[in-house]
Amino acid sequence: MFLSKKHLSRRTVLKGAGAAIALPLLDAMIPAGTALANTAAAPKPRLAFVYFPHGAVEKYWTPEGTGRDFKFSPILKPLEPLREYVTVVTGLRNKPGESSNPHGIIEQTWLTCLNPDDRSSSGPNVGMSIDQVIARDIGGDTPLPSLELCGEPGGSVNYRGRNQGLPLEGNPRKVFFTMFGAGDSNADRKARLEFTGSILDYVQDASKSLSRKLGPTDRALIDDYLQSVREVEQRVQKLMAKADSLGNLPDAPLGAPDDFSELLDIQFEMIALAFQTGQTRVASMRMIKEASMRTFPSVGVDEAFHPLSHHGEDPAKHEKLIKVQAYQTERFARFAKRLTEIKEGDRNLLDSSIILFGSNMANSDLHNNNPLPQLIAGKGGGIKGGQHLAMPKDTPHANILLTIAQRAGVNIEKFGDSTGAFSEV
Repeated sequence: MFLSKKHLSRRTVLKGAGAAIALPLLDAMIPAGTALANTAAAPKPRLAFVYFPHGAVEKYWTPEGTGRDFKFSPILKPLEPLREYVTVVTGLRNKPGESSNPHGIIEQTWLTCLNPDDRSSSGPNVGMSIDQVIARDIGGDTPLPSLELCGEPGGSVNYRGRNQGLPLEGNPRKVFFTMFGAGDSNADRKARLEFTGSILDYVQDASKSLSRKLGPTDRALIDDYLQSVREVEQRVQKLMAKADSLGNLPDAPLGAPDDFSELLDIQFEMIALAFQTGQTRVASMRMIKEASMRTFPSVGVDEAFHPLSHHGEDPAKHEKLIKVQAYQTERFARFAKRLTEIKEGDRNLLDSSIILFGSNMANSDLHNNNPLPQLIAGKGGGIKGGQHLAMPKDTPHANILLTIAQRAGVNIEKFGDSTGAFSEV
């Protein structure tokens, strides 16, 4: 795509007292007569790692058939409309995550592929989670090198080094103002957390001034983008108002049962906005924590998740687990679909993204790590999409992480117990 607009810096932001809002990619950010792919504004890969706990019921996760002629399983059915973007990879084992204390290390080893008791391994990336390896390489020129979110507090899936877990942020209000608020004093931070108006009020003058310099296409894009920011802001305010009224209720849904779905959706929308505006290129989202006692009345499951996961091959419990696991996929599918709606030149964000969706547990009744439920959504880094790759039994899970890092442009030949990247992906 060639464009001939007046050049605007990709790092342009709308600034006001207490607010700084990054902008999506505009035609005006592309130098006149230059192909988008040959500019600094060319879409760079976005990486996301989305975790769900307690594995998946294998026969209801694994697609029927391999290659491009596969059939979506009941748990993966919500992703069928995005078939061209989905790469299901089965047969993976995370041997470093195997332990007699599975819930204690299961999250930590998903992206590190290093058992915390392993003191013999060495190297520059040992103990780091793959998202942090990638962020170190491609996140240095973004406001946030990486973004770590969750639906439930506690624990971590992201590690900057051996046993150095990064905190997961579960408060959408804090995430919103981390991305769009400005000011560093305690008074500024307190005011932002208590703010009930619109952050857009702070940047109205800057927005009007910028619009006068833009063409009609860019003006429409800015209007749509700011409307998306406002909609997220209103959802955050509504959700947090309910949460604040309840006081401190650990491990309990925020407000009515459906609010947890809204919380997940808002957190995913934060990632989409962060990707769209170049706030970060690397994000993680742990949907639900390991050993969670959450219930899911919205899909007819009133039994707590963790006890339910000890199913003992009971068909009745399998049926409930499938509902919960399909629910997780459905929330993720909404996020993936949202990325297809955000345009970047001739492409959309999912075309430029590599998103790992998976768990570090296989059969939750056995607490094993083989074979893991994993898939990639997106076509970033030349990923083909639209296929089910059945790898040989016991293929290291680290191989898919190595593949993702290499496709993101990171020069790395080994990660964890990897034996090589996947050329088939």
